[in-house]
Amino acid sequence: MHIPEPRGPISSALFELLAGEPGNAGDSLARLHRLVTTRLSGIHDIIGDDDAQLALFCLYELHYSGLDGVQDEWEWEPGLIQARQLLEKPFEAALRTAAKEAVGDVDLPADGLTSDAVADVLFGLAGRDTGPSVSRYVAKKASLEQLKEFLIHKSVYQLKEADPHTWAIPRLAGRAKAALVEIQADEYGGGRPDRMHSALFAQTMRGLGLDDQYGAYVNAVPAVSLASVNLMSLCGLNRRLRGAITGHLAIYEMTSSQPNRFYGNGFRRHGFDAAVTHYFDEHVEADAVHEQIAGRDLAGGLVEAEPALLDDVLFGATAVMAIDARLSAHLLDSWENGRSSLRSAVPAAA
Repeated sequence: MHIPEPRGPISSALFELLAGEPGNAGDSLARLHRLVTTRLSGIHDIIGDDDAQLALFCLYELHYSGLDGVQDEWEWEPGLIQARQLLEKPFEAALRTAAKEAVGDVDLPADGLTSDAVADVLFGLAGRDTGPSVSRYVAKKASLEQLKEFLIHKSVYQLKEADPHTWAIPRLAGRAKAALVEIQADEYGGGRPDRMHSALFAQTMRGLGLDDQYGAYVNAVPAVSLASVNLMSLCGLNRRLRGAITGHLAIYEMTSSQPNRFYGNGFRRHGFDAAVTHYFDEHVEADAVHEQIAGRDLAGGLVEAEPALLDDVLFGATAVMAIDARLSAHLLDSWENGRSSLRSAVPAAA
C-alpha cells in the first residue's frame, strides 16, 4: 500500500520515521513517543480522530502487506511496537465505552456456558436495532455516486477480507480452531483465487469504474472507516483478545446475509449485472451457513473450552455493532443531507 497523506502531527512524524533506517532511529522513536503521549492527552474522541486512526492503521499495515518504500524490519522494531501500544490503549478503552453505550447490558446464559447458550446470546445481540440501516437505503434510494462511496468505504477492509480474523487461527484449539478454518477457507475461495471474497469485491469495484488496488482510497475515507478496520487488527493481532476477534467474526456473519441481499438489490436497481452483484449474492448464501458455525462452534466452542473468555467474546461482538452503527449514521446523515460521506474527492481509477 502507498503511504497515505498525513492527517496531523502523529501520522506526519510516523511517516517521516518510517522513511529512515530501523536500526538508527532511537532518538526519532523517543520523539514519536513523546509526541503521541502529548497529543493523546488532548484527543477526546479517538475513534473519530483522523490523525490517530490513520497512524494506527498504518502501524497495523506493517503486519499485513506492508507500506511501499518502508523496510520490512520496521514491523518488529520494539520502539515502534511501543508507539502502537500507546495508541491502542485509549482506542481499546474508547471501544469498550462505545460498545457499552450502544448495546447496554447483555443477558448472560442462565443454564451454563454451553456453546448453544453462547450462540443464543450472540444471535440475540445480532437481532438488536443499534442504528440506521445503510443496506435498506442502498436498496431503495442510493444514487450511483453513493453506491461508489459505499464501495470506497468498504474497500479499506474488503480488499483484504478475512485477513484480520485469520490471525486467530494459531491462537485457538480444537473445535473453535476447526470452525475458524472452515469459515476462512470459504472466505479465501476454497483454494480458487478468483473466488476469494476480496477478489469478488475487487470485481465489483471495477464494474463501477473504481480503482481496485488495496489502499487506493485510504486518503478519501474518514476516521470512523479506519477505526472499523483498526478494531479488527487490534483484536486479531493481540493474543489476549482472541475471544474478541471470534465475537467480532460471529456478529459479522450473523448480521451479513440479509444486508447483502439488500446491497445486491441496490446495485441491480441501477442496472448492474451478476458480475457486479456476485460479491453480495455470494454472501447471502455463504453467511447464512457461516453464522451457525461462527456462533456455535467458533465463539460458543471457544467459551465452552475457556469460560473466562466470554467477556472478551461479547466485547468483540458489541464493539463491532457500535462502530458499524456510528459509520452507518455518518453515511446516512451525509447522503440524506446532500453531502459526500468522504473526506476528499475520489481519484480516477487507473
